[in-house]
Amino acid sequence: MNSVTIIGGGVSGLFSAYYLKKAGHSVTIIEQGNFTNGCSFGNAGMIVPSHIVPLAQPGMIAKGMRWMLKSTSPFYVKPRLNWELMKWGVLFWKHSTEEHVQRSIPVLRDISLLSKKLFQDLAASGEVDFGWHERGLLMLYKNADTEHEMAEEAHLANQAGIVAEMLTGAQVQALEPDVRVNVRGAVYYPGDAHITPNLLIKNLLAYLKKQGVNIFENEEVIGFEKSGSKITAVKTAKGSHPVEELVIAAGAWSPVLTEKLGISLPLQGGKGYSFMLKNVTNNIQVPAIMLEARATATPMGGDLRFAGTLEVAGTDMTVNMNRVRGIVQGINNYYPEIEVQLPEVEKVWSGLRPCSPDGLPYIGRVKGLNNVTLATGHGMMGVSLGPATGKLIAEIVTDKPTTMDMQAFNPLRFG
Repeated sequence: MNSVTIIGGGVSGLFSAYYLKKAGHSVTIIEQGNFTNGCSFGNAGMIVPSHIVPLAQPGMIAKGMRWMLKSTSPFYVKPRLNWELMKWGVLFWKHSTEEHVQRSIPVLRDISLLSKKLFQDLAASGEVDFGWHERGLLMLYKNADTEHEMAEEAHLANQAGIVAEMLTGAQVQALEPDVRVNVRGAVYYPGDAHITPNLLIKNLLAYLKKQGVNIFENEEVIGFEKSGSKITAVKTAKGSHPVEELVIAAGAWSPVLTEKLGISLPLQGGKGYSFMLKNVTNNIQVPAIMLEARATATPMGGDLRFAGTLEVAGTDMTVNMNRVRGIVQGINNYYPEIEVQLPEVEKVWSGLRPCSPDGLPYIGRVKGLNNVTLATGHGMMGVSLGPATGKLIAEIVTDKPTTMDMQAFNPLRFG
């Protein structure tokens, strides 16, 4: 078996390590920061087989343009003269078609269902505790236009074999006995689930250490050593690590690394924010996406995590409190009895989701480099697709047939 070096300690990197270790490889993880500040840590924690429509879809450009004019809006592209951003934008526009949506639905469905099954298996094994709950997901809406849009999405989901139920406001309220919900209705996806992401990262990390995985924190990768078509070493600010097999799972920072390997990877960081309401007396039962507000609410034990926004701003991690204010205002419209104040800036977590222009992840070997595999570009689905990504990476590195067809995830599909 090989020695495998993984760059990136987010959920894709950790699950790759988990399944590679299970396959008998020796594994090393190199993380540029510490494990509590990655995108996976403060995620909304939703496991969403329901999310089968990619971000690149008809109407998304027009909607985004409208949102950009409002400082509290859920979507924003930071204007800057940047060739990579322009290239990404053109590719996003080209893929915002009905044909692309139809091609993507079965692929996203299959990888999501695989991931959910692997989460179920991991929860049943007792190896790692991560607060697994299967209570479904509510897509809450307040107006007739959104209801019409969601009815179409529910129809697509049911056609693809993902159960979706249209609920009235009264039926939504029946699912939430402890909290008043002020909505016109919702689409309910009973097959979705949720976890506590910080618990997952902490306990998965502890498990991997116990299994003998080598972990290096706070080591920034500054370059690579190469011989022919193979990478032989990873150079960091603290030294050099020899490489037999290399997996790049560095989230929004992946293009910085692939560029050093001569690979142009169209990918932008989509910044999101989250904050926690502690010890909520009357908590929600079912995780929810508040559609018009583009914000989420996830119960985690006695606490309640709110998250939202997609701010395409490169690798800028600063917190824009106007966007956080937009999340807070949205929550009060849907759950009028949950008292939510604008949190202090230091209580707001921010993370970068690695967004590919077509809304599909990059998972696979890199042509021209015999020992390099990519696992990034999952957008807002990184935690949800973590186990499936890890399993597929282990199969690729071990040269086994993959559980599903990988063509749609080809890292070099844009040339």
